Amino acid sequence: MERVSEIVLRRKRLVGLLVLLGFLLGMAATPLTVSRISEEYAYPGMESYQANQAVLEHYGNGGYQRPYVPVVVLPAGQTVDSPGVRDALGRAFAGVGAELEARVASYADTGDRRFVSEDGRTTYALVFTGPTADGSPPGGGLGEVPDETPQIIETMQRELPAGSELRVTGLDTLATGVDSGGLNVPLKIGVAAIAAVIVLLMVFRSALAFVPLVISAVAIPVAFLILLVLTLFTEVHDSALTTMPLLGLGIAIDYALLLITRWREEQAHGHRGDEAVHRAMRTAGKAIIFSSGAVAIGLITMAILPIPFLRSLGVAGMIIAAVSALISLTLLPILLATIGRRLDRQRLEQGAGRGERLIQREANAGRLWTAWARLMVRFRWPVALSSATLLVVLSIIGLQINLGLPESRNLADSGPGREGLTALTDAGLPSGVLSSFDVFVPAGVDPGPVADGLRATEGVYTVVALPSWTADGTALLTVVPVHESPSAAGAAELAALRDSLPEGVLAGGSAAQTVDYVNTTYGAFPYVLALIFLVTFIMLARAFRSLLLPLKAIVLNLLSLGAVIGAMVVFWQWGWGTEQALGIQPNGTVGTFVPLTIFAFLYGLSMDYEVFILARMREEYDRTGSTPEAVVQGVGRTGRLVTSAALILFFSFASMAGGGEFDVAVFATGMGLGILLDATLIRAVLVPATVAMMGRWNWWLPVWAARLLRVEPSPLRDETPRETREPELTPA
Repeated sequence: MERVSEIVLRRKRLVGLLVLLGFLLGMAATPLTVSRISEEYAYPGMESYQANQAVLEHYGNGGYQRPYVPVVVLPAGQTVDSPGVRDALGRAFAGVGAELEARVASYADTGDRRFVSEDGRTTYALVFTGPTADGSPPGGGLGEVPDETPQIIETMQRELPAGSELRVTGLDTLATGVDSGGLNVPLKIGVAAIAAVIVLLMVFRSALAFVPLVISAVAIPVAFLILLVLTLFTEVHDSALTTMPLLGLGIAIDYALLLITRWREEQAHGHRGDEAVHRAMRTAGKAIIFSSGAVAIGLITMAILPIPFLRSLGVAGMIIAAVSALISLTLLPILLATIGRRLDRQRLEQGAGRGERLIQREANAGRLWTAWARLMVRFRWPVALSSATLLVVLSIIGLQINLGLPESRNLADSGPGREGLTALTDAGLPSGVLSSFDVFVPAGVDPGPVADGLRATEGVYTVVALPSWTADGTALLTVVPVHESPSAAGAAELAALRDSLPEGVLAGGSAAQTVDYVNTTYGAFPYVLALIFLVTFIMLARAFRSLLLPLKAIVLNLLSLGAVIGAMVVFWQWGWGTEQALGIQPNGTVGTFVPLTIFAFLYGLSMDYEVFILARMREEYDRTGSTPEAVVQGVGRTGRLVTSAALILFFSFASMAGGGEFDVAVFATGMGLGILLDATLIRAVLVPATVAMMGRWNWWLPVWAARLLRVEPSPLRDETPRETREPELTPA
């Protein structure tokens, strides 16, 4: 890396102009990039997605969208068979169909008694709405679609018999995580930036605190420029627009923080000008390269998946990590070499008193973190066992994760939607009505035998097959199940039903698409995981010149990620403290995409901190020959850095969790919890304790392995006794 810094500092003007050009082009390209972003959630290759798209193409409603279920309770003394009642119901439901461009099925047009309670007073309909007010096709996540309930009620009440009670239920009317109108990304970036400034001012106590923000401010537009180029060759989803700036704010600041901290340490040791930059780049520069590589490796998980919006998330993360590293290794050395000391003038001009102590602080490990590291070394076995036990327990809880759709029992427990569902079930009608879904019958296939076969399938309450539900030679059937599809019984029945369908006939609906999504994204996950671990091991073995440190890092990362998933189960699936902390009622699930995205992002980010700490421990071990001393000095010199970096990233994701889309709040909560857990329990406790436990074996790299890795070997050697005199320390 010294060679890189030499080139950069020798050609300051050229490098500076190139960075400035990239920044200006990126600023100009950002609006164009936004205009070329896709908002469609496509899932190519999935049968259920193909079915839902075919339903929308030929019929304009239904498919993935869940139905609204108007429930009518007739006045005492009247039933659906009373004179004029069926006609009135028919007019009411037909009016809804015309008003909302919806496809409606009810007792009035089917004559199916399964739409009526046993006493004849309660009846319901299935309303599959058409395009939204802005002309976009129907569909969307649970609770993220426009609420058509008021319009349904207004339209139907004009025709219903006097004294009838009307309530509208459905999974969307029961949803607890309703989209509150978008993420307001600029506002959230601003909140995260203010938090970052506060943390950086606490760390640097000078104008140097604003330099990491400059690095992130340059990196983000350059990343958008690269994303624009990418849109010329492939579709990029708008999920990248949310993730890239917030992730970039955290990662770019992390890298800048690492390099600046090491530069100040070299300054404190008496090195000035370009020499201080070269020495900082020699160590911190390598850590930045390996850290950005670790982030990229984790995000490969999503980048290779055949799900466009997940692939966009992964690619966007890889781009911002690479650009952040590039800007940190080019622009930052120039800034430090030219104006670094002037920006740090507040500290440097405080004279021989407090200023000298502040400067000297950079030369020595901090007192607080050094004392903590000594405590971890001394009590390594009990602290390692206790913290590992907690993480294992959380990981076991994580095995209970629910990746499916929520059941109605876990949704809103009050309100009109709940009242409608209660009226339905109190009349003896099944809650599976809420999970009604479409079956698409292609041209050339007789829908009659298909409908008869579905009616004979266990778990099917009824099947709607209206003569008018045909288009372009195709036919549409709507299946009403007994059990809700997300339940264990409903899931088993849905799987059996899909297996029984004739060739070419496809089951749609949100439940089937969710099942296919989980199978597609998580089916090959163990193989992808094995590949990631192999690449990570090779990279870290080269970085640390060790065979065991990379294995330990991977195991601790897995333990950390398992614990995060367990914490998500407790917080979102079980709902412990969710409403108190965020004011959001959980729905009994964690979400299909959340574990994968959390793994992909946290794997790289937590490895970031691992590299920061272990690289410094390796450096100190090479200098002292003592593992305990390496642990104490490594944690003492990086503890403040890792804590500050984690706080900045935490605030970046915490700003995402406060309002906006429900799924994004779940994801951001997981990321925030993961970053805090990783920076505290893992890096501050388990890493120093386990390194101390492994002793000289941490640093073992035999000759044969060194040849394969093309690095210098590190044979086992006797530990150097620690000096009895403690080094001079200054406050952390």
